Amino acid sequence: MVEVVCAVILKEDKILIAQRSEEMKLPLKWEFPGGKLNNGEDEERAIVREIKEELNIEIFPIKRISSNIHDYGTFKIKLTAYLCDYISGEIKLLEHKDFKFVGFENLKNYDLAEADIPFIEKLKTFV
Repeated sequence: MVEVVCAVILKEDKILIAQRSEEMKLPLKWEFPGGKLNNGEDEERAIVREIKEELNIEIFPIKRISSNIHDYGTFKIKLTAYLCDYISGEIKLLEHKDFKFVGFENLKNYDLAEADIPFIEKLKTFV
């Protein structure tokens, strides 16, 4: 099982979602961006590093939302989500195909990666 962290990034009451590229696993699915933990790396450090590497922005993890385990059939992940503030930087898509800032109520209109979907319900108490 792969340990992964993702960031629910808030900016002006909107949430950042990113669309996976055609070359990534789960091509063209939307997700809360993030990535794998390195050996010995804590979750908060990993999410800050991953977002800098993937989107070229600085974030600040505010609070751990929750985690879940999802089996995609060919691989299994433990995904932990953090509510994060957008601090600075201009988004550059270094791995993803697209990104959008959407209102909480519009998240369900996007084809999200299955492991990300359980976080939407939990977000009601955070946003």
